Amino acid sequence: MTADKRTKLVVVGLGMVGIAFVEKVLKLDARAREYDIVVIGEEPHLAYNRVGLTSFFNHRKVENLYLNPKEWYALHAPDNKLSYHLNTLVTSIDPTSKTVACANGDVVPYDILVLATGSDAVLPRHTPGHDANGVFVYRTIEDLENLIAFGESRKGTVGAVVGGGLLGLEAANAMMDLKCFEKVKLIERNRWVLSRQLDADAGNLVVEKVTSLGLEILLSKRVGKIRTDDGNNVTGVIFEDGEQMDCSTICFAIGVRPRDSLARSAGIKCADRGGGILVNNDLSTSIPGIYAIGECASWQNQTFGLIAPGIEMADVLSFNLTQAKLHQPRTFKRPDLSTKLKLLGVDVASFGDFFADRDGPSSLPAKAARKKTEDQSVVKTVVSGPPPPPAKALIYKDPFAQVYKKYLFTTDGKYLLGGMMIGDTSDYIKLVPMVKNQKELDIPPAQLILGAKKDGDDGADDLDDDTQICSCHNVSKGDIVNAVKDGTCKTVGDIKACTKAGTGCGGCVPLVTSIFTKTMTEMGAEVTNYLCAHFNYSRADLYNIIMIKRLKTLPEVMREAGNDKNSDGCEACKPAVASIFASLWNKHVMDKTTHGLQDTNDRFLGNIQRNGTFSVIPRVSAGEITPDKLIVIGEVAKKYNLYTKITGGQRIDMFGAKKQDLLNIWTRLIEAGMESGHAYAKSLRTVKSCVGTTWCRFGVGDSVGMAVRIEERYKSIRSPHKIKGGVSGCVRECAEAQNKDFGLIATEKGFNIFVAGNGGAKPKHAELLAKDVPPSEVIPILDRYLMFYIRTADKLQRTARWLENLPGGLRYLKEVVLEDKLGICASLEAQMQELVDSFFDEWAEAVRNPLIAAKFRQFANTDAAVDAMETERDRGQTRPVYWPRDAAADDFKALKDRWSGTSWQPVIEAAYFAGADATPNGISANIKRGDTQLALWRVRGNYYATQQMCPHKRSFALSDGLIGQDVASPASPPAPSPSASPPSPPPSPPAHSEPRGASKAPWISCPYHKRNFDLGDGTCRNDAQLSIATFAAEERADGMVYLRLPPVEELDAALGTSRWMVRKEDAGPGQFEELDRRIGFRGRRAKRPGVRATADVPMRRAVEALPVGGGGGCGAAPEW
Repeated sequence: MTADKRTKLVVVGLGMVGIAFVEKVLKLDARAREYDIVVIGEEPHLAYNRVGLTSFFNHRKVENLYLNPKEWYALHAPDNKLSYHLNTLVTSIDPTSKTVACANGDVVPYDILVLATGSDAVLPRHTPGHDANGVFVYRTIEDLENLIAFGESRKGTVGAVVGGGLLGLEAANAMMDLKCFEKVKLIERNRWVLSRQLDADAGNLVVEKVTSLGLEILLSKRVGKIRTDDGNNVTGVIFEDGEQMDCSTICFAIGVRPRDSLARSAGIKCADRGGGILVNNDLSTSIPGIYAIGECASWQNQTFGLIAPGIEMADVLSFNLTQAKLHQPRTFKRPDLSTKLKLLGVDVASFGDFFADRDGPSSLPAKAARKKTEDQSVVKTVVSGPPPPPAKALIYKDPFAQVYKKYLFTTDGKYLLGGMMIGDTSDYIKLVPMVKNQKELDIPPAQLILGAKKDGDDGADDLDDDTQICSCHNVSKGDIVNAVKDGTCKTVGDIKACTKAGTGCGGCVPLVTSIFTKTMTEMGAEVTNYLCAHFNYSRADLYNIIMIKRLKTLPEVMREAGNDKNSDGCEACKPAVASIFASLWNKHVMDKTTHGLQDTNDRFLGNIQRNGTFSVIPRVSAGEITPDKLIVIGEVAKKYNLYTKITGGQRIDMFGAKKQDLLNIWTRLIEAGMESGHAYAKSLRTVKSCVGTTWCRFGVGDSVGMAVRIEERYKSIRSPHKIKGGVSGCVRECAEAQNKDFGLIATEKGFNIFVAGNGGAKPKHAELLAKDVPPSEVIPILDRYLMFYIRTADKLQRTARWLENLPGGLRYLKEVVLEDKLGICASLEAQMQELVDSFFDEWAEAVRNPLIAAKFRQFANTDAAVDAMETERDRGQTRPVYWPRDAAADDFKALKDRWSGTSWQPVIEAAYFAGADATPNGISANIKRGDTQLALWRVRGNYYATQQMCPHKRSFALSDGLIGQDVASPASPPAPSPSASPPSPPPSPPAHSEPRGASKAPWISCPYHKRNFDLGDGTCRNDAQLSIATFAAEERADGMVYLRLPPVEELDAALGTSRWMVRKEDAGPGQFEELDRRIGFRGRRAKRPGVRATADVPMRRAVEALPVGGGGGCGAAPEW
């Protein structure tokens, strides 16, 4: 924002709360720059740590107490971001002209004024002698300097502290540290010290402990008069009971009084009793544009002498001034008065509602408050007194270790309300959140003090050996473990070939890999995370190599990092390299240099379905869509007979789109303002949201608005695996953000950010990365987290597994992305911004680019269209029939020996394959010959031809698979290529099929389930039961590519689409037939004849109460 439009924010008071407010505004306003801040301090010092005043007696250096060094103020001074005045007393406020006047004559204008004037230490002016020499208070650096100087002149005398609260014990400790006084005595009017934080037992234990350290404590004593000599010097005190005590120095630490005189003189309403500037829940005062925070503020007629409530006020106000445009404004609520201190070497803590057993709970968890309690009769109240408060105490005392713990619970023991601890406060940090969150306990109360009973660990693994890992092929954990242990399998690929695990849907691959790795490790074998045999690098290592050397093509990567410099890779490494390229350079995945690297779904920008059709999924950011776009989706689905379904990610999927129809479908969707949803990509899928404050009465934050911003930012960015997000508008968590790769839950202070959760084969709950993050800071944190994941994750590794394997886990991730431990946060943000700025819609580019559009054909040699699987009507829509029960186990590779005869037949122009030798996967074509579909490739000057059908599931898709090559042995000289030049145009020598006896042929990996077939002899490399037919191929001088084929009738009889098309009867009985028979399912239900909506349901069989001991296995009768 330009300087002339910025708001001038003036803060009166440079104490701990004032500087905390300034820091928070500077941080939250860093990007928007809406404010110029002026802070005015009365003391001659920069903001210092008042809580740590006692340490001043040791080092005597004010600078050691500064909360920020002088350099910090200078760093924020440029461009009027922050200016400050020291030793400057503000004397008046003029709300009309919006100015403040200072004692030095300065007049400072403001747009917004924040009063953080703090409080003064109380000096009992009604006590005779209060103004004598030797009377001090304990509040400021000046107070301490005066006390030190006076103490030096009173060595060997007695020093006294009046007040046994937190400040009194601190002052007593300070006077003992001075080593000027022979004895230090503490005077407390109550029966124990710290009476505002501790009960009698705990307070007396503190007395016992500090007395042993040399402090003498006088309890139940009130100072009536201060004794003085003729020079008005302190000589002692006279107590109200008549007793006297000699002393030379008295330090009063009996409380504080809010400094509200400045506000009162300006006409701002202040509290009559106790003082303090009256503030509303948003911390505004009675005059618009003026706010008050800290000890000077009176909220609901309460002032707070602790630092924590003041910091909370600073937090609320800074948030509202900077973030309210993006989030529901926050309100100040009852503060947490928990304290944890070390007083005179004694650990003391109180937390939550620590006097709930004495005064009754100030509030109860909602569920506990709903439980009815019996009303006590008036007579019983008169006779026995009031009923006990709805709280029970659990007390632990250890007189030997001098430990005292008292925890307070609701009467049923389900909720922790508060407590106090002396001697051992190690559980404080764990217990405070339990009280704040008011979550029901899942352990007995005693375990919070005594700890859980340990039954021992049986050493069993998480999964039993008979646990099913691969449901597609019914492979158990034991099957995988045994295959590794008997030496059969030495790689994950071997596991797939041997057990078939991971070769179905592929969802179990991460778990298979984990079991394999663990078993190999237990056997002492070396386990690497190399991409494949072509690289001795992990994905993260290869990512860094490609990034640093700025490699842009697969040949470049192979030359720099591959084990075979001339290899074209395989189906395992190609997609990984393609993903790295996309994450770094963001080039269109269907560009000629990268298209051959893409895995199944990216090849045609859609998820390939069982029958060879594709899904069409437009982006619906945050699930928010207009009626006009819904109508267009409906029109498209109806025109192309697409099966439609609402997804769990809050968008609409359309299934059954034929490859040749995709361009027309997307052209219509793009015209309507829609774009690719990237459901086919390893990238951001969706950011799910609830309606939040947009509509919901419970909403705390604008979850839809935040989700839209996040999804629009990260859409299309490729990553090691798919990424899903969620944003919930409150803790009700309707968007299920805590099972996403990243999730946000709105709080009153901003958003809690959760990371590394996922569903899938091994679900994992997300973990809390950052709490109460202001909306303006959410994106930078997500930028760093996601880019760090993209840089360092393994191939196809979800964020959950990535975080589990990250050294140091969540703690390390926090250090990297929140604390910038590695110094790379700026780099991560910058790299993410580059990717965001390079966004383009892949489908819009595909529609406009003729070279890409030309790839959307079923056949390369004809415009004909053929269905490869029957469809059926189900619940009013068309879907493909189920997979066949059995694979096509015919010996297809032997067909070449069974043909009655073969002849060379032209099938396609060689120009179709122009540039094939320069692409990483060659160029492929689906050829229609009669009723048979054939797959044809040109790879590195060689032509290969096979049947198009993969026999595993009888799917017609081999031409869309990835080419793989074995790693060449370094000891063997490279085999000569039969033809190394590209086909015409430009003119080139003819290429032909690879002759027998030449270097080993590559393989084709089926895009469905990764069955790898040798293009030379048709054998399947990872499933010995399967094979495919192969055909000789060559390019001739007439510019055509020829295949050596049998007669069409013979070819169709063996390989025809009509013969191998999957039909309904091939799948066997429907999976729900037995269920439908049992429940009488006939489809969607309607109202039965005779049913009346307002009539009672007839109970044809009487309701039977469960017998005692038979209810639900709990051994007791149910509560009706």
